[in-house]
Amino acid sequence: MPKPAGADSPPTPAVGLGALLADQALDLRLVAGPEQAEVHGVHASEMADPSPYLLGGELLLTAGAGLTEPGAGPADATDTTGATDAGDATDAADAADAYVRRLVGSGVAALGFGVAPLHAEVPPELVRASARHGLPLLEVPPQTRFTAVARAVWRLMAEARTRELRRVTEAQQALAAAAARPDPVPAVLARLAASLGGHVRLWPDGRAAGSPPPPEAGAVPAALDALLARVGRAEGPATATDQADGWHLAAYALGRHAALGTATPARTPGDHTVASVAAVLLALLTADRPAGAEAAALARLLLGGSPAEALAGLGPWYAVHARGGADPQGLAAALGTVLLDPAGPAVRLLTDREPSAQPGWRLGVSAPAAPDTLATADTQARRALERAEAARTPLVRHTGARLGALVDPAEARAYAEALLAPLPPAHRETLRAWLAHHGSWDRTAAALGVHRNTVRQRIARAAALLGSDLDDPDTRMELWFALTRDTGV
Repeated sequence: MPKPAGADSPPTPAVGLGALLADQALDLRLVAGPEQAEVHGVHASEMADPSPYLLGGELLLTAGAGLTEPGAGPADATDTTGATDAGDATDAADAADAYVRRLVGSGVAALGFGVAPLHAEVPPELVRASARHGLPLLEVPPQTRFTAVARAVWRLMAEARTRELRRVTEAQQALAAAAARPDPVPAVLARLAASLGGHVRLWPDGRAAGSPPPPEAGAVPAALDALLARVGRAEGPATATDQADGWHLAAYALGRHAALGTATPARTPGDHTVASVAAVLLALLTADRPAGAEAAALARLLLGGSPAEALAGLGPWYAVHARGGADPQGLAAALGTVLLDPAGPAVRLLTDREPSAQPGWRLGVSAPAAPDTLATADTQARRALERAEAARTPLVRHTGARLGALVDPAEARAYAEALLAPLPPAHRETLRAWLAHHGSWDRTAAALGVHRNTVRQRIARAAALLGSDLDDPDTRMELWFALTRDTGV
C-alpha cells in the first residue's frame, strides 16, 4: 500500500519535479510517467528492494546494478542465430515490474536512472513498467553526478522554505493589521481568504469571504459545513481536516460553539499556521467578552484572587507543555485556549479542552485538574513532555503514579549520569530511540533519520561500552529509567 501523502515527510515545501527538469545544468529527461510529482528528498540505492529504507516522497537514484544484469535486456538477449531469448526478456520485464511496484508501494515520488557505466540507455522494460504504474522515470545523463541532483533538490527546498516563511510572516502581519480595523471580523476573514487563495467561513453565523468553490465542486459546501459542525460543538476536536472534490478543507474551534472553516484548492505547509493565527484573532474578536471567559478568569486572578476562586465554574483543566513548533499562538488556537506562556524551555498552556496531537509539536498533557491542583498538573505536563521526547511521539498524557515518581528527582538524575557515563551523546540518543521503538531497527532508523546499519552499530557499541546484555528485560528497564531522566541527550 502506498504511504499516506505527507506521512513522514519533512515539514517543508516539496520540490516540483518540473523544477528539476527545467534545470539545464542537470540535463534530466523524463522518459516515462507523469511530469507532476512532489519530491521531499533524495535517496540513492542499488538494492533490488530499497523499500525498507524509504520514507516516501523521495527521488530515488540508481544506476540499475540491482535491477538487471548489463546486457540482459531484450535488445541483447539473442543467440548466435539471432533468435530472441524470450525467457530472458520475460524475466527482465518481470523484474522491472516488481521493482517499480515496490517503489510505488513505498511512496517514491520519482525514479532517476543513471545511464553509464552499467547501462547504455534506460532499460526498455523499466520504461514500460514505469509508464504502466504511473511512476515518473528520469534519465540521468553520464555527465550529471547523483550528488549534483541531490544538491539541486536541497537548494530548491531551501528556496521554497524561505519563500514560504516570508509568505507566512507577511500574512500574519496583514491579519494583525486587519484585526485593528473598525470592522475587524470581516477584515480578518477577507485577509485570510486572500492569503490562502480560497474560501473561508464562520460557523454558525455564516459570515464568509473569498471566492466560493466552483459549481463542479458540488460536495465542498456540505463537507465544510459538516466539518464546522463537528469542531464547533462543545465536545468536538480543536481542529479537523477533510477533502472533497479535490479541495482541502479545515476547521478550527473558536470557542465552545463557534468555528472557522477554510476551503482551498491547494494546501501549503504554512497554511495551517496562517489559519491558526486567524483563528486566535477571531476567537478574541467574536467572544462574548474581549478575551473570552478564560482571559477574564486570568484577569481576576491577577487582580488578587486565588486560582480556585478565579476559575470557579470553568474546567476541568489540562496543563500542557510543548516543544518543537515555531508558532505558539497557532498551537494555542488549535488547543482552544488563550492561556499561553511561550517563555521558558517549553511552551506552557492551560486549556479546558482535552488536547490532541498537533503537527510539528511534541506535547505533554496533565491529568484533568481542578483549579487548586494546577501546580501539580504543571509538573505532570512537564514530565509527560519528557517522556514524549524520549519516545519521539507527538503526545504523552499523564497516566497516574509511576515507579519514577517514587524516586527523588535529584537521585534519579545522579543514577542516570553514573549508569550512562560511558556513552557518547549520539549513542545515548540512539539507545533511547531504540528502546522507545521496542528494538525495531527500521523504526528507530526512520525516527533518527539515519541508516538501519548505523543504528545496529551504535547499539552494539553501546552494549559493549555498558558491558550489558541489551536483550535482558531488566537491563532494558534500568536503561529506559536512566535515559528518561538523563539531561545529557
